[in-house]
Amino acid sequence: MFFGLFDSVEKKMRNNAANWLELSDKVYNYRRDVLTEAERNTLQQAAGTVRRQLNEKSDASKLKLAIEALENALRRTGGTHYPKSGLMENVEFFLVAAIVILGVRMYFVQPFKIPTNSMWPSYNGMTPEVFASKADEPSAAGRVVRLVAMGARPRTLDAPASGEVLIPIAGRQSRGIVKYREVPGRAWFVFPSRDREYSLLVGDRVVTTQVPLDFDFDWVIRDAFFPGNQSLSESLEAVVARGDFVDKDVTTASGTERMRFIRTGKTVRAGERVLSFDILTGDQLFVDRVSYHFIKPQPGDGFVFRTDNIDSPYMKDAAGRQLEQYYIKRLAGTPGDKLEIREPVLYRNGAPITGSTAFNRNATHEEKYPGYRSVGLLAPGQTFTVPPDSYVALGDNSANSQDSRYWGTVPAKDVVGRPLFIYYPFTKRWGVAP
Repeated sequence: MFFGLFDSVEKKMRNNAANWLELSDKVYNYRRDVLTEAERNTLQQAAGTVRRQLNEKSDASKLKLAIEALENALRRTGGTHYPKSGLMENVEFFLVAAIVILGVRMYFVQPFKIPTNSMWPSYNGMTPEVFASKADEPSAAGRVVRLVAMGARPRTLDAPASGEVLIPIAGRQSRGIVKYREVPGRAWFVFPSRDREYSLLVGDRVVTTQVPLDFDFDWVIRDAFFPGNQSLSESLEAVVARGDFVDKDVTTASGTERMRFIRTGKTVRAGERVLSFDILTGDQLFVDRVSYHFIKPQPGDGFVFRTDNIDSPYMKDAAGRQLEQYYIKRLAGTPGDKLEIREPVLYRNGAPITGSTAFNRNATHEEKYPGYRSVGLLAPGQTFTVPPDSYVALGDNSANSQDSRYWGTVPAKDVVGRPLFIYYPFTKRWGVAP
């Protein structure tokens, strides 16, 4: 269609005539049983004139007159097929577009957003950027740029009173050690969702913030108050191990509650900024749904699959319902493979695993990769042989990944594909998926 811009006037008119003939045939075939004989004859005669002039390669001016006569005939005989209203044309356009998009998504390429950081730093889920002070926060224009480029959403907490900032902890919890509660939320300000609400204590006053359910708030607390190179939870656990905490009675919506708080050592005055951070959106990428119909998945592949048939307590929600979601991990084991973790190295069939730079970087703790942890199916000293028609999928962020070590293997029938291209956010991560 683009190169049609350079066609001659005669060629454009012939193409136009062919389109009108196609429409006239459609009207005739669909409506000939409800048209009078005179209407049928008029339509066929007008269409015959256009067809004859096409065959004779008449010049554009003659073709234009014949097309206009055919259009007049179609206006009298076309019914709902012609002329179409603008609304009808728009509806048809969007229906066809939707069908094409759904077809492409189902059989070829599917968009996918990474919600958590189980594959960090290969792929980012939602991550925080913490600002040390109010002066470091982006300007209003900078906020707009960051929203468009990185999906950055700001969060700020100001001190309701003067005193030390204290962080409530809940011991060993499935999603970190900072205490929280689940609350109703809104996605895109419209769609109902579940959020997590965190309450910090300043002096004797509570200040709260609400974040998406999959966002790792422990990361924010570590970077804001306990910066270092330890894992997201280990730095906080080290503070608890030192006994650097205090127990306080706090009044909540459900009454007075005795809670344990980590001491940050940071004191603020009423009205000062306690905490400021942006939530950066997770990597959004296209997933190739075609390749695995022709080639078998290989260890090292980025690996997208559905959780519908993974039978494990880890794949159930609080009500006991099966999770039906898309996950992304790194393919580590194919049927028959024998896997073992000798921290920090993952072994496949007796040798350090190969097939991805993420395997090598985990083995050497390179570029923030934490190394593989021995738990669950791959606990210290244990090996696991992958059964038929199954795959083992592990997170690159082994210290913070719930993967096959916990919930078992992925059925072959639930494999979706592999990541192709990170199309958002517009950062240095944009491009071919690792």
